[in-house]
Amino acid sequence: MATPWLSSPHIQTAFLNFFGRPPAVNYRRQLFHASDGGTFALDWLRSSDVLGDPTYEDDASLTHDKTPIVVVIPGLTSDSSSAYLKHLAFSTAERGWNVVICNHRGLGGISVTSDCFYNAGWTKDTRDVINYLHHEYPNAPLFAVGTSIGANILVKYLGEDGEDIPIAGAVAICSPWDLLIGSRFICRRTVQKFYDRALTVGLQEYAQLHESLYSRLADWDGIIKSRTIRDFDNYATRLVGKFETVDTYYRHCSSAQYVTKVSIPLLCISALDDPVCTREAIPWDECRENKNIVLATTRHGGHLAFFEGLTGSSLWWVRAVNEFLGVLHCSPFMHTQKKNPPHCGLESSVDKGPYVNIAHGMVAAIGNDPLATDAGEGSSERQKVDDKRDDIIVPDAEDHVVTRSCGRTFKQSENMKDVKPRDMSGIVKWLDQLFQQNRRSTWMLAYIAIISTLPLMGAALHFLFRKKFKKTIPAKSLKL
Repeated sequence: MATPWLSSPHIQTAFLNFFGRPPAVNYRRQLFHASDGGTFALDWLRSSDVLGDPTYEDDASLTHDKTPIVVVIPGLTSDSSSAYLKHLAFSTAERGWNVVICNHRGLGGISVTSDCFYNAGWTKDTRDVINYLHHEYPNAPLFAVGTSIGANILVKYLGEDGEDIPIAGAVAICSPWDLLIGSRFICRRTVQKFYDRALTVGLQEYAQLHESLYSRLADWDGIIKSRTIRDFDNYATRLVGKFETVDTYYRHCSSAQYVTKVSIPLLCISALDDPVCTREAIPWDECRENKNIVLATTRHGGHLAFFEGLTGSSLWWVRAVNEFLGVLHCSPFMHTQKKNPPHCGLESSVDKGPYVNIAHGMVAAIGNDPLATDAGEGSSERQKVDDKRDDIIVPDAEDHVVTRSCGRTFKQSENMKDVKPRDMSGIVKWLDQLFQQNRRSTWMLAYIAIISTLPLMGAALHFLFRKKFKKTIPAKSLKL
């Protein structure tokens, strides 16, 4: 239940940033040294720190532990001290899991020690940290959670590495998805310009912490005079990242183009009233096409807020993240790392069809399961899981679709008692399911076809029987 006195997305977002009501947490800091000489902080919150379990007294005891580890990637100019990250870390550790927040370069009180700064598409640090954690704690399942810009970085990383990734599952919260669309949205209206200006001030403060490097690598005068995020990206991010234009940077770093390549279970949560990351950028079709993705959109929530309850002491998305990862950890759908097959060029399974509209805008393929024909190495485990499925799609008396999957029935009617699996050829089965799932649409198309051809049929009949009609009509009536 959404907090009644925080109904506005602007009030929710402002309340989170100025108050937030975060729980008290005490992180354990670890400095991570990147291969390029950069340094950033990993802030740990273990379950023992929250639950008071003295089992883990040093890092060596954690090496052989099987407790899941959640890697968190913060948003723009956010670090482990942000209120929403404290909510997530405390709630996750309270469930008995370990949390590590991967702070961006130059944040969390750590100086930038190389010529590399993070940006909206900087996936190298995320990749290095996850590979390091997988090597140091091989028995612990790894999960990842990204928020805002961190969600964009996470999805881009998942799409870049595909199957060859040691993460069992991931969650993306309030991702901007398409940075070019977001850049145009945030300066469109007056209320959005306030957010644009506030984020720009945060970026300028970040730049002032590392003035010596920015003055050498970027345009310092332009950074000081920046009034929008686009201005800052033009005078700083573009030059440091060596992009030709700001739009080139936005297009290159947007995660929407990597959604179809995500190969692990991924939950994406976005609020439709998000005042910072617009709903216009959400890749609806790409998320539907990728069977590994669950896209959840809510009417309200603001940006990273989602306050619930009468007191507004908790965030709904935090509870959703823990529920999703908890269920995934106990299921056979956890991802296991596999080497990516040789790249065969850009290819989309949308073109492989046929696809039909099932219900509520969801699209599903008929007779086209890529796993059924995948004989590559490492696919046997997923093959066994899919072999256990017994999917039956049958319309009930009210033309609703009933789907049975993995032995669970989502909706059932009395007319389904005598349903038996059909053993037909591929074409006959496809036609049968097509008519069943689209009964109304099929009859509507037939009705439209008949109505539209009636004038043509009338003209043809008039032409064929015109002479016969003239012969049968009496001469007197013709004169009249």
